[in-house]
Amino acid sequence: MFEDVVTRIEAACLRSGRNSKDVKLVAVTKGKSIAEITQSILRHHHHVLGENRIQEWREKASGLDGVEWHFIGNLQRNKVKYCEGFFLIHSLNSTRLADALEQFGARQGHIFQTLVEVNVAGELSKQGTALTEAEALVTYAQKLRHVTVQGLMAIAPYSEDPEDARKFFKILRNLRDKLGLKELSIGMSGDFEVAIEEGATIVRVGSALFT
Repeated sequence: MFEDVVTRIEAACLRSGRNSKDVKLVAVTKGKSIAEITQSILRHHHHVLGENRIQEWREKASGLDGVEWHFIGNLQRNKVKYCEGFFLIHSLNSTRLADALEQFGARQGHIFQTLVEVNVAGELSKQGTALTEAEALVTYAQKLRHVTVQGLMAIAPYSEDPEDARKFFKILRNLRDKLGLKELSIGMSGDFEVAIEEGATIVRVGSALFT
């Protein structure tokens, strides 16, 4: 439930000596109807939502006003033309995608705000640039005129124990700090408290908000 997640965020911030205002909650609404989103999220006056699929987002965005939308899924280059409506794209994972964003942004006079997605554990099943290539991708994208890199994003390997994610979050935080970036999008329903303790500025929470 929403109130429970907010309470847990605040407690994690307190434990780590952080201000809860410095952690943004992105409510992941994948697979949820507008009615479910309204009942579980929007009625609490929370309007920061994340979607994984462009088509699903387009259907919801047309029926919801005043939302700060984040794209958190794998972005295909041919879908870039739909992405002007996103406040932040969390999944810049290649120079080819950066080029596609730049080309469309140049035509439209639009600057895309992005995070570089890092496959921090080198999992074959996950998207994201390799940890060893992340710095080069950030450097490449930062030279573009219509793409800005605000920070890094990663998904820790699945584990029933949230503590298992801590070492991966530390790796990404250290890389973020080395690159002088601001945002660190780490932590999902199963491990967002550990992520906050390790410096997350954005947590992406879905199932915990709807149960």
